[in-house]
Amino acid sequence: MSAHAAPTKRLTLGDLAAKKQSGEPIVMVTAYDFPSAQIVEEAGVDMVLVGDSAAMTVLGYDSTVPVTIDEMLMLTKAVRRGLEKPLLVGDLPFGSYEASDELALATAQRFIKQAGVDLVKIERGGTTVDRARALVSAGIPVVGHVGLTPQTATSLGGYRAQGRTADAALAVIEDALALQDAGVSVLVIEAVPSEVTAALAPLLRIPLIGIGAGADADGQVLVFHDLLGIYAGGVAKFVKRYADVRGVSVAGVQAYADEVRDGVYPAPEHGYSMPEAEAARLREMLAER
Repeated sequence: MSAHAAPTKRLTLGDLAAKKQSGEPIVMVTAYDFPSAQIVEEAGVDMVLVGDSAAMTVLGYDSTVPVTIDEMLMLTKAVRRGLEKPLLVGDLPFGSYEASDELALATAQRFIKQAGVDLVKIERGGTTVDRARALVSAGIPVVGHVGLTPQTATSLGGYRAQGRTADAALAVIEDALALQDAGVSVLVIEAVPSEVTAALAPLLRIPLIGIGAGADADGQVLVFHDLLGIYAGGVAKFVKRYADVRGVSVAGVQAYADEVRDGVYPAPEHGYSMPEAEAARLREMLAER
């Protein structure tokens, strides 16, 4: 950017509200590092979530539960350095906010001060509604999350769709409305029948972001590694893969390995050279030794 170029305007919560009002879909991507942030920035997304799904996707844990605050902060700071325009959301990991309002506030403040997030995300209804209200009262914008909540997936019967009966759907909707009443700015709804989202959306004043929740939400979110085909693990039914980056990457590394083993790489054009006079002098110096 030149010294006279106008600075990039970062999106605001007001911009999201305007998109909801006008019916313009909101695009959100979950990403975990600096190069991924640069890519989604250039692609023009509206929001970036540094999700605790990083536990499995990039850190190799078998669930989201083990990931620590420090690990999430490291990843979130890397994403912040790669973003200019999109809103940045930091996912508060399991065990970092549930016990009390004071704990939630201390954790959220770390994400704001150390990682520069615009909003923090917390999961579930129930007591999380109280945590959300405390954070909002302290001036911290919050993203709520209902439906399938990975941090408590075990208690929900595993990673499976929620709200598939009328009673269960009503419980999801009531959690969503309680979070809205607590003052959250945005709501994520995950892995519910499309009928649940269609019933909930007209009841909300705030943007609703769906993941595996049908087309009636105000926007959609997918994980960077899932939509680009980077992650080798299984993906949910709702994931659409827009590229096969892993396949291309494996082929590229295999080609490199083959060329090294065949003596093809490095070729002369991949190296550096000395002036012949200096090379001759070096040979003379070595001979004198």
